[in-house]
Amino acid sequence: MNNFTEHTIGQLLEDVSLRFPEQEALVFPERGVRLSYRDFYLECKRVAKGFMTLGVKRGDHVSVWTTNLPEWVYMQFGLGMIGAVLVTVNTNYRSSELEYILSQSDSTTLVFMEASKGISFYETVTEVIPGLENSSPGKTEHADLPLLKNLVYIGNRKETPGMFRFNDLLEMGKGIEESQLAERQRSLDSHDTINIQYTSGTTGFPKGVMLSHYNIINNGRMVGDVMGMAPGDRLLIHVPLFHCFGCVLSSLNCVSHASAMVVIEVFDALKALEFVHRERCTAINGVPTMFMAMLNHERFKDYDMSSLRTGIMAGASCPVDVMKRVTTDMHCPEVVIAYGQTECAPVMTMTRPDDPQDIRVSTVGRLLPGIEGRIVDPDTNRELPADEQGEIVTRGPCVMNGYYKMEEETAKAIDNNGWLHTGDLGKMDINGNFQVTGRIKEMVIRGGENIYPREIEEFLHPHPMIDDVYVVGIPDKKYGEELLAVVRLNEGEDITAQDFIDFCAGKIARHKIPKRWEFVDEFPMTASGKVQKFKLVEEYLARHPGD
Repeated sequence: MNNFTEHTIGQLLEDVSLRFPEQEALVFPERGVRLSYRDFYLECKRVAKGFMTLGVKRGDHVSVWTTNLPEWVYMQFGLGMIGAVLVTVNTNYRSSELEYILSQSDSTTLVFMEASKGISFYETVTEVIPGLENSSPGKTEHADLPLLKNLVYIGNRKETPGMFRFNDLLEMGKGIEESQLAERQRSLDSHDTINIQYTSGTTGFPKGVMLSHYNIINNGRMVGDVMGMAPGDRLLIHVPLFHCFGCVLSSLNCVSHASAMVVIEVFDALKALEFVHRERCTAINGVPTMFMAMLNHERFKDYDMSSLRTGIMAGASCPVDVMKRVTTDMHCPEVVIAYGQTECAPVMTMTRPDDPQDIRVSTVGRLLPGIEGRIVDPDTNRELPADEQGEIVTRGPCVMNGYYKMEEETAKAIDNNGWLHTGDLGKMDINGNFQVTGRIKEMVIRGGENIYPREIEEFLHPHPMIDDVYVVGIPDKKYGEELLAVVRLNEGEDITAQDFIDFCAGKIARHKIPKRWEFVDEFPMTASGKVQKFKLVEEYLARHPGD
């Protein structure tokens, strides 16, 4: 029986700060920030009080649109202390997407940074909300965003009409008494929604996944337990904090175990290598593309990775050969695979550090304690026996409260018996290890044959000339669908589509050999590191309208 905690985020941080006050909590090497748990807790309380002065109440929605800044981490815990709902905004979003999130989420407050990757967030906000030069802070008016009143700016711009500045907010918060903050915290319930995560947008409009204190604290704790996280561990966080991988599997994982968060603002392979080396990180989380970028960096051998012990690879399918290189070349012997989705806060299964090598590279592991999972027939919901392919479903304390203001979508995702339907295809062996074989919507039906792209990707990935490859279905008049392989070659390599077809011949079934091949330098990605397969199809068809 798993012991699920009823702590709220504020209670969790207070407890850890009292038990491990001198333990290092937060390190931002790029910003010169280095805080103990005592000081980190105090900083989060300052932020909590600042938002209280804005009139942010329990249940109010606060959108945060920044990269991995110290302020993001302070807000994750500070807003949690006052029961405000942190609405995460993808940093790749632009004006129409920002307006959609602010409107759909009913946000009362938007916190944003100056700019990232050459894109001015400030200018985007002034485009979405015109007339700010004539507005007073706290009195934002927009006909399509009637609930939005507060804009909070992070940056060095001298003039910010109509906005509060983040540092000024901290000063304003000094007027809030400790007793007022304590009273607010006592009013909270661990099952309150505390975080709205918008799905990455690989298909359709983003949906706001409502997660509670209970969901994310317990998930972060269980994940860290599997990793063996403890006080003194140091986790490199270079995944986006606005995604569950960042704010649950990374920051909440660390705080639950009194471990240190070593944070990079935006992923950079060289910085990741440098900070693992310099900060003696013991753990590292990332999607496969991040690990691949580090392993393939020309200066990889210049840095000492020997301090690493564990980490999580998740968020996308992990090629077997990449997993093996992480355990050996990166000296990360206990790295594990985690599987789930935002809707289950997010992890339902993990491999274990002591699993045999074949289990750790070919499955996504077993269920976390207290989490239910099974394989069902997608059409009938009948539970399937071991090793038979069907849809992965899960049930338990980490399943979301639902999609915000989307009751029909919630009902489609969570059935009457409480099972969350992931939309993923998979199998479970007799030992309870799950294997993900693809997405139901990604399954390609070619002339009546069901083809699962993951299988072909795994076959092609070890090819010595291939750096990365993704397989998708494209429309075909004769067969309904045909396979397209989109390949990124290793630097300096030159090979033709026919060469790859010849390579596949005799090794995989003829109908599984992609008919179309496309060679690219980069893949369209979400900010959380997932390849957007629908865009691969769109881009190919745009380049080849006759196909």
